[in-house]
Amino acid sequence: MTERKKIAAVVTEYRIPAHADVIVGKFIKGFPMDEGLIAPKVDIASLYLDQIPENDIGLQVAEEYGIPIYNSIVKALCLGGDELAVDGVISIGEHGDYAANEKDQRMWPRRYFFEQIAGVIATSNRAVPVFSDKHLSYNWQDAKWMYDRASKLGIPFMAGSSIPLIWRDPWLEHELETPIDEAIILGRGSLEGYGFHSLEALQEMVERRRGAETGIAAVQYLEGDAVWKAGDQGLWSRELAKAAVEAGDTLKDVEGDMESNCPEPVAFLLEYNDGFKAVVLRLTSYVREWIYAARVDGQVQVTSLNSCGPPYPIFSYLGLNIQEMFLTGVPQYPVERTLLVTGALEALMESRYQGSVRVKTPHLNVRYKAPNKRPIRPTAPRPVGASKVPFD
Repeated sequence: MTERKKIAAVVTEYRIPAHADVIVGKFIKGFPMDEGLIAPKVDIASLYLDQIPENDIGLQVAEEYGIPIYNSIVKALCLGGDELAVDGVISIGEHGDYAANEKDQRMWPRRYFFEQIAGVIATSNRAVPVFSDKHLSYNWQDAKWMYDRASKLGIPFMAGSSIPLIWRDPWLEHELETPIDEAIILGRGSLEGYGFHSLEALQEMVERRRGAETGIAAVQYLEGDAVWKAGDQGLWSRELAKAAVEAGDTLKDVEGDMESNCPEPVAFLLEYNDGFKAVVLRLTSYVREWIYAARVDGQVQVTSLNSCGPPYPIFSYLGLNIQEMFLTGVPQYPVERTLLVTGALEALMESRYQGSVRVKTPHLNVRYKAPNKRPIRPTAPRPVGASKVPFD
């Protein structure tokens, strides 16, 4: 029998329900899916904890499952020795006590983690797959460095979040080369962290449009009454927004429309290099989930992207795609998507910092083709079975 692959987990902190718990924990205990609890095919062989908060469970989990904890990323990847001794790395630079800058960007240590990982790979002269959680960095320079470094070393590299992999009701995924005229996504949550989720979910849809992805030419951040005025001016489609509201999980049944029920709206306006335009509407007090709407050949298409609480099965599907990369050495979807969304998010935070000015983004000339092969995803419109049952 082939020896099971050994995976190092490099995380900021390990607590309930931080990403270390809901991602790495599933590689230890199993992946709850609609079809049942699926056993992992790889082993977590080492753990690095950057911080240990009072509510840490990482120490307990490591002791219970016999996983060694190392005091450096290097030792975690080398299993205490001097050379790379694992077959893959999960890097989670999310959660923990890290500062924010003047633009309200949380300065997670994602580049630092990747620098250490890439350094071990370079000196050991053996590339192994690496997954980096969520956007690559809070700034473009670090994100581009990570992308270039992975390319130079031949590292199979995946990044991003679980949101493009969650339940869709009704099912919608554009075929490649779909003539998408315009698109919008309604989202919720924190500005940067959940703003990434909304942008990523949108990009996963629109990257399948005719002509493939060509990058983003400019962005603009709007908030408050400026959002509604932009709708009146045609900068985002009220028709698509209305279709999304009617189809998705919102407060549409309460008295009044979204304007009267969302006092702090935010809009991300995106202008692509090929002339395509798309919009994120962050309607936190009105929208419960992500809702995508697009106009295709004059027809409106809509889907609601639905998540789920404990046992947080959205991370099961993310984990299974990460595992597949570890097993095959081939990323399940292009890291260029994450690179482009990372750059768009940073530019939008800059637009906000400068007072909602339009920001040109010539550096986001990120070109790639959407994958023909679909990643591992749920097939039901809503979570069922083990996806809905918390487990220990």
